[in-house]
Amino acid sequence: MPKKESKHKYIFVIGGVMSGVGKGITTSSIGRILQSKGYKVNPIKIDPYLNVDAGTMNPTEHGEVFVLDSGMECDQDMGNYERFLEYDLGNEDYMTSGMIYKHVIEKERALGYRGRCVEAIPDITNEIANRFKKSAEKSGSDITIVEIGGTVGDYQNILFIEAARSMKIKNPDSVLFIMVSYLPVPGTLGEMKTRPTQNAIHQLNSYGVQADLVVARGVAPLDHRRKEKIAMSCAVRSDAVISAPDIESVYDVPLNFERDNIGELIMEMLNLKKRKGAPGLKDWQSFVKKTKSYKGEVKIAVLGKYFDSGDFVFSDAYVSVIEAIKYSAYHLGKKAKLTWLNSKDIESGKMKVEELLNYDGVVVPGGFGETGIEGIISGIKYVRENKIPYFGLCYGMQLLVIEYARNVLGFKDANTAEINPESKHLIIDIMADQKKKLVDGNYGGSMRLGAYKAVLKEGTIASEAYGEKNISERHRHRYEVNPKFIEQLTKKGLVFSGTSPDNRLMEIAELPKSKHPFFLGTQFHPEFKARPTSPHPLFTAFMKAVIKK
Repeated sequence: MPKKESKHKYIFVIGGVMSGVGKGITTSSIGRILQSKGYKVNPIKIDPYLNVDAGTMNPTEHGEVFVLDSGMECDQDMGNYERFLEYDLGNEDYMTSGMIYKHVIEKERALGYRGRCVEAIPDITNEIANRFKKSAEKSGSDITIVEIGGTVGDYQNILFIEAARSMKIKNPDSVLFIMVSYLPVPGTLGEMKTRPTQNAIHQLNSYGVQADLVVARGVAPLDHRRKEKIAMSCAVRSDAVISAPDIESVYDVPLNFERDNIGELIMEMLNLKKRKGAPGLKDWQSFVKKTKSYKGEVKIAVLGKYFDSGDFVFSDAYVSVIEAIKYSAYHLGKKAKLTWLNSKDIESGKMKVEELLNYDGVVVPGGFGETGIEGIISGIKYVRENKIPYFGLCYGMQLLVIEYARNVLGFKDANTAEINPESKHLIIDIMADQKKKLVDGNYGGSMRLGAYKAVLKEGTIASEAYGEKNISERHRHRYEVNPKFIEQLTKKGLVFSGTSPDNRLMEIAELPKSKHPFFLGTQFHPEFKARPTSPHPLFTAFMKAVIKK
């Protein structure tokens, strides 16, 4: 007789050979596939850093800080999960080493361990395993997929692997390990090499863990001979070695995985069956089709300040913005061709602001600090005067208001308290409750974070885009439009089309269509709520203006 489905299932995704091989996209894709089979899935991202959360990490080194509805500041892979699985995650779905150690130490200080010796094993590993279980319970899911950050062999992720190993021992039929590894093709040899992956799996074995599946990343598809080689040397089934070559779009990954039958393999290994009424991948296939069947391109300039990473352009700092732009473009039958423009190049004279005329639209994403700001303000002035569609996000809205104050109201010293607190015209000022936090050096997790409600003004671009009066969007900032100048700004034509329910905080600023085809900024981050099959309405409204231009 076939075995009955056992209780909750756990899948652990671990990286091999090097970082950046695509564990996050692998986790997201497997989650989408298992959803298509009728199962409720919740993903967990583990960052092995001692940072308590991702909020204080440098975006040019670590990538975008993704914010949940709750206000939790997370790794950018949490954004991948939300976009692929198309639902909102909770605090329980993210953890760091710092978070775990902080909790255990605070518990010890409160005599939570009743005076006994507290050690990494079993106390840290037990706390990790307990959080896995709490996340599963809170989400009500059938399957939890845990991405362990870093690469096997990294000292800082050993305890997470040990926690997973202990869970496998207790419930061997309910825990699965997937190794995502890289197969290089050395230029001088021209041949794909499996040895680094073999070594990575052997290192995982040294921790007492056996990989059940191997996702083999590489520049080209994996042939049968190399699948057999990995299988024979690593005690893995040859059909459980999944080919994952470089492809044009990450959204093709779930479909590529299914060609290698990964969904059926996972269900077989976890003793699961496809459920009746399972949705399949039709919606996903329809979206992927749109990414290939567009008619024409639109040129979008992303004018930002976090593109410096050695000799390379580091677009990961704005990954949610990039994807949100793409979704709305595909939805309207176009492809967005993005160009990264470093605002510091405008300041230095390396780039002339007139070059913005070469683009159909300009987006200014969020940021912090003084660097590159004057270059962005020059760009905003130019697109406003030349009727080029403009969309400003967070800092992009604040700088929109400052530019308007300088060049329309005539306040030449208009600025933000973040840059020049001595300015007579602090158009953007720090929130009152934030001042003490900065004096106390309380920077982590202390901004206006997470979902807040807003009310839209009828007859505006924002109201037309959303099609409703009341909205909720995610925030990540300390500074706001200064109430002292709102009346002067509105008298000169700037419209605050979205405000907090008490009308105290300005959430959206725009110019009417009679003055500009699309000149709008949001204090919040709409990009965090954009999804492949449901693009964000403001990005879609922006893209409509871009296409019309």
